[in-house]
Amino acid sequence: MGKKRSSSKIFSEHEIKQLESNPNVLHVTDKSITYAPAFKLAAVKAYISGQTPMEIFRNAGFNVDVIGHDKPHQCLKRWRNTYSALGENGLLEEQRGKGSTGRPTGERLSMEEKLKRAEARIKLLEAENDFLKKLDALETQKMQRKH
Repeated sequence: MGKKRSSSKIFSEHEIKQLESNPNVLHVTDKSITYAPAFKLAAVKAYISGQTPMEIFRNAGFNVDVIGHDKPHQCLKRWRNTYSALGENGLLEEQRGKGSTGRPTGERLSMEEKLKRAEARIKLLEAENDFLKKLDALETQKMQRKH
């Protein structure tokens, strides 16, 4: 999930169109494929019943020369881990960001922290204003020299 791809495969426009035409694909960028949740679940079940990752992907209409020969094995390993940890729902629901606290929202900041941020923003805006005033003065000077 947070791992870097071992192959630095970049998909061409033609390959992206080919992959997007597969009903087992939700979305494709030049670097990644988002698989349909139902396909992930079906793939794990097919693996449990004895099919190899390569067979599963080929039977699902994937060209392994396009996606990469290591991709079926990598995906099945990741999906099996998700399946054993979270069950079917783990594959059917989007997991990215789940349980993440993310950035603190306004309610969680202390008044002191809010004040510090507001003061920093005021300083930034004042610096922007000063810069714009200087720029305006320079442009005015330049125009006066031309006349």
